Amino acid sequence: MAICYIIQLLAEHKDIQEKARKEIDEILKQNDGEVTITEIQQFAYLDRCIKESLRLYPSVPFMSRKLSEDLQLKNYLIPARSTVHIHTYDLHRDPNFWPDPLVFDPDRFLPEKIQGRHPFCYLPFSAGPRNCIGQKFAMLELKAIVGLLLHNFYLEVIDRRSENRFLADLVLRPAHPIRVRFVTRRK
Repeated sequence: MAICYIIQLLAEHKDIQEKARKEIDEILKQNDGEVTITEIQQFAYLDRCIKESLRLYPSVPFMSRKLSEDLQLKNYLIPARSTVHIHTYDLHRDPNFWPDPLVFDPDRFLPEKIQGRHPFCYLPFSAGPRNCIGQKFAMLELKAIVGLLLHNFYLEVIDRRSENRFLADLVLRPAHPIRVRFVTRRK
């Protein structure tokens, strides 16, 4: 589902889409259009776009954990063996961590803006010993697919994200298809 959301966001934000496309085109031009891991790893702006998309639409909207020991949280004592739920979707939209939390802004993930941010306010792949072991592969895969799509197509909005409705499920998925028009680029 992550690819669907990033494509929709890029279709809605033509300026961001064009900036990502320009970066991708420049990198691929240096290697005669061949796409390798080396090129994909250079897609810095696209990486920020994907991270921002995962902030707005985390694939896993909540996580549950069982406490192995008592946890003191301000004035509350949560006893060991309690099940706690972390609502990633809400955490990623908390204005205490994210100014203008509903705005799609890839520059939130510039190195200087990440510095000093709470280490657990962004958890698209969870954190700690139970985090997603495939997160590096997932990011590489997302950058490869979205990068090639932007290199070959212009994305145009059909359905706006304000129209999105979600189903309660283990993954964040839309109640209705997300529709975006792909227009072939003439190079």
